[in-house]
Amino acid sequence: MALPLVRLPVDEVPAGLLAGRVVLVTGAYGGLGSAVAKAAARAGATVILAGRRKRQLEQLYDEMVRAGLPEPVIHPVDLEVATPVDYEALADAVERDLGRLDGIVHAAVSFTGLTPLAMHKPDHFLRAMHVNVSAPFAITQACLPLLKRADDSAVVFVLDDPDLLSRAHWGAYGASKAALERMAAILHEEHDKGGFRVQAILPAPMRTALRREAYFGEDTLKQPPPDATAAAIVHLLGPGGGAARGAVLDLRKH
Repeated sequence: MALPLVRLPVDEVPAGLLAGRVVLVTGAYGGLGSAVAKAAARAGATVILAGRRKRQLEQLYDEMVRAGLPEPVIHPVDLEVATPVDYEALADAVERDLGRLDGIVHAAVSFTGLTPLAMHKPDHFLRAMHVNVSAPFAITQACLPLLKRADDSAVVFVLDDPDLLSRAHWGAYGASKAALERMAAILHEEHDKGGFRVQAILPAPMRTALRREAYFGEDTLKQPPPDATAAAIVHLLGPGGGAARGAVLDLRKH
């Protein structure tokens, strides 16, 4: 990996850690995305829920409001077909409606199962590269002026085990996660000082739909829910995240 691995103690997230901050979460209704959205809201942030299925975003919105969390904001965006115009519209809407942006968590992911490259459908490969690499780049670029305006802001990229993803059959997902890590490293080199910082996280195995699809036959319920990873991401978004600036927070057990 181009980015160094770090291991930090992540205690329970204080209730007001992200008070007054605005955080954008892509793939917000997914397993990790929804956990991050709730954890960031519990820490006091106004969360922008981004995803392609409006109905599922609305269900997450209702769940968060019923739980007494700060009211989130819904912004539907389909990363499979979005264009630079859509990303600029997202950034403009955040500035117009909220006036600031303090963090982005790129939790959206495209994964179509384990497939040999010789059998990989080209459109599936291109879709994964677009959702997993090109979209995080375009969203971050469009929102960078807002992020750099904040005194303390961060973008968090979610990675996966590089040793595992270099093996057979991981296809577009493996290639895209490697590309995402390298892009994060370049972005950090370009912003290694100042209020805006680049963060990345390497989760331990967790109970998600992606895990169920990738590990056919495994009892996914034996894996923990993504709550611990979500708490670590919120930690990275807060002031203490500076300790892992330009590094990958490694949550795997060794």
